[in-house]
Amino acid sequence: MRSRGRFVVTAALPYANGELHLGHIASTYLPSDIFVRYLRLKGHEVVYICATDDFGTPILVKAEKEGKTPEEYVRYWHRRDAEDFEALGISFDLFHMTSSEECVGFAQYVFKRLYENGYIYKKRIEQFYCEYDKKFLPDRYVIGTCPYCGAKDQYGDGCEVCGRVYKPTELIDPRCAICGRRPVLKETEHYYFRLSSLASELRDWLEGNEKLQPDVKKYVLRWIEDGLEDWDITRDISWGVPIPLEDASGKVLYGWFDNHLCYISSTLLYLERKGIDGKEFWNSSTIYHFIGKDIVYHHYLLLPAIRIAMGREYKLPDYMPTRGHLLLEGRKFSKSKGWYVSLRDFLNRFDPDYLRFYLASITPSGQNDVNFEWEGFKAKINNELVANIGNFVYRALIFVKREGGVVPEPDGFEELDEALVGDLKNSPKLVGDLIERNELDKALKEIEALSSKCNGYFQHKEPWRKRRGYRTCLYLSINAVRSLAILLFPYIPFSSERIWRMLGLEGDVASQSWDDAGRLGVKPGHRIGEVSIPFEKV
Repeated sequence: MRSRGRFVVTAALPYANGELHLGHIASTYLPSDIFVRYLRLKGHEVVYICATDDFGTPILVKAEKEGKTPEEYVRYWHRRDAEDFEALGISFDLFHMTSSEECVGFAQYVFKRLYENGYIYKKRIEQFYCEYDKKFLPDRYVIGTCPYCGAKDQYGDGCEVCGRVYKPTELIDPRCAICGRRPVLKETEHYYFRLSSLASELRDWLEGNEKLQPDVKKYVLRWIEDGLEDWDITRDISWGVPIPLEDASGKVLYGWFDNHLCYISSTLLYLERKGIDGKEFWNSSTIYHFIGKDIVYHHYLLLPAIRIAMGREYKLPDYMPTRGHLLLEGRKFSKSKGWYVSLRDFLNRFDPDYLRFYLASITPSGQNDVNFEWEGFKAKINNELVANIGNFVYRALIFVKREGGVVPEPDGFEELDEALVGDLKNSPKLVGDLIERNELDKALKEIEALSSKCNGYFQHKEPWRKRRGYRTCLYLSINAVRSLAILLFPYIPFSSERIWRMLGLEGDVASQSWDDAGRLGVKPGHRIGEVSIPFEKV
């Protein structure tokens, strides 16, 4: 990643049926945003894409209950999500909708390509039918016990506990999600995707791509060895992407067929608006798809299988960073059980950068679940952000402000000064290498370690005594504040920009170069701005 390059970064699509909560942020949106902000500071060309996932049974059911059309319902949640993402500083280039004309048209194009290539066929099957509600029951209309891990109250398309995908008819003790009664089996016709025929190519792709997470690849390859079954890609509901065939009988595409295609169609739209050849950009870029571990099956098997079946018209992903669940005080987030914290509710009470800092510091790069604890949140902010980073930033700035507000000329360098200059010089590479390895928590710890060194340096030099070398201390400390503002920008962008303004520097942090964090960019004679306490205790 040393040379300037092109990147397409996507974040898994939030389902347009309810408010964003902290669990969504920790696994997908914050890690991808931190990474994208870093890439931009490195000078790379980056397209950062997301969208609401608008189709499917749950949205149709909820829209009916609220007396809205599905279109009205998803537009409302798209607007809400966009506002909440902006409030948290999530910096998408385009936040689109799978129900948009562009995404629907692209999904239909892909379906026809696969159909023409012989990867889609029709098949008569038995499907659950509710004799009380008089309708066929697509997967999300059926609830039962997972056939693999025994988790209760799972939907008919896959288990949220173990992550396995299955048919609704495989559920143990199935019942209708509308009325709770046991459904019967009734014959109907659906379109199937020949996933089983692509097992060998999927295996080759997984084994040949060393950039994918080894822990994820291991069990996906095991799924392939266990045998892949062809995939039912249509549903008997009114809300979805219409099948572009004359004899499709009003069927629509299953949401997991079309939603990840929105990564491509939204990227193409964004680049088209800028007069750029979207397909050429996509195929010449490094592709990142950030996801949570609950959608591994869909992204490690179905997504690449569809692109392979298209003749690899669009490049497959290079990386798919996959993180675990965020727990709340040791329990899994659950909207239905009222055990969650919405993003909007949190941001109404706390600085967005406090959430970004805390979640980034506790969320590792792998699939291990992490725990949100209110006491842990308080301790992280007060002991690390406020007492370490905030303490140094404020001490350095306020001391110079009280000395007339002008950065002094250094008055000699000793060993301790040279050591700090070396730490600042090395920091962009040290932190950047960890970010590039997707070890965002470890990278943040390195920034905290640098701030701790700066605190120790300031305390040891004792500039308040005004002995020889105190001007050097103030000069280097102000430069260290500048370095920290750049290094922290991917993590806490709002606070970094506030610190930049306090420094009185031109422009903003977003337009700086990452590597410039290692140089002494504030010259003697520079006048700093107005100074205030950068962080308040929780």
